[in-house]
Amino acid sequence: MTDYVPPRVWEWNKDNGGRFASINRPVAGATHEQALPVGQHPLQLYSLATPNGVKVTIMLEELLALGHAGAEYDAWPIRINDGDQFGSGFVAVNPNSKIPALMDRSGAEPVRLFESGAILTYLAEKFGAFLPASGAARAECLSWLFWQVGSGPFVGGGFGHFYAYAPTKIAYAIDRFAMEAKRQLDVLDRRLAETRFLAGDDYTIADMAAWPWYGGLVLGQLYDAAEFLSVGDYTHVRRWADDIAARPAVIRGRMVNRLFGDPAEQLHERHDATDFDTRTQDKLSD
Repeated sequence: MTDYVPPRVWEWNKDNGGRFASINRPVAGATHEQALPVGQHPLQLYSLATPNGVKVTIMLEELLALGHAGAEYDAWPIRINDGDQFGSGFVAVNPNSKIPALMDRSGAEPVRLFESGAILTYLAEKFGAFLPASGAARAECLSWLFWQVGSGPFVGGGFGHFYAYAPTKIAYAIDRFAMEAKRQLDVLDRRLAETRFLAGDDYTIADMAAWPWYGGLVLGQLYDAAEFLSVGDYTHVRRWADDIAARPAVIRGRMVNRLFGDPAEQLHERHDATDFDTRTQDKLSD
């Protein structure tokens, strides 16, 4: 194989990019006019059941499970393979054209939110749940939340891309990001050997942020990479992942805006709690 020599000036090759080449581009902004739907609840979520999207639906379902009626929401799927994230309505909510995005219409002026960590923090503060109010406990929670925000791209855009989606397998890239993914799993394993959850004894938004990525890895839900990464070595992460996976709100949260997998676990749109019983794809296709 001939070594790649970068040109003096990079130019965009639209055919180079693997599975997601059609949605990657070097410029921002809308490509077409497309208004976003608006449902009956103050909270309007525009998302997809990727790990980053699942963080927010888990949070909303956990809030509802605690009895926070104001956390009722409408969830609309953003079909990223079709370019919905480049529609004018979505770009107005998230100029970065990435899911998830949230509009809070509960006040006099709508509030837009993008970036999963920002959404989790906003909802935790709005409802006074899953984030300690002050002191060392709050600092620990936020530290682990932002650890995930900073570390996650190495697992997704790094390891996941080169291991599962790149048009060619590049040993250097896969080895580099596999090493980093395993280092991060070791960070978590050492922490979870000391505490039940990431921030301590209590389940918080730090767990909700980390679980879809690292729980997904050790449970064999991401990139078919469990054997490759020897995830059985991380026994404390596996214990944590299993505990969270069994939570009813997490089970529901994983279903929202899911457009793939078992039809019984796909709830394309979510507008009411009863939708989980009546509007999953296995029921709509009967």
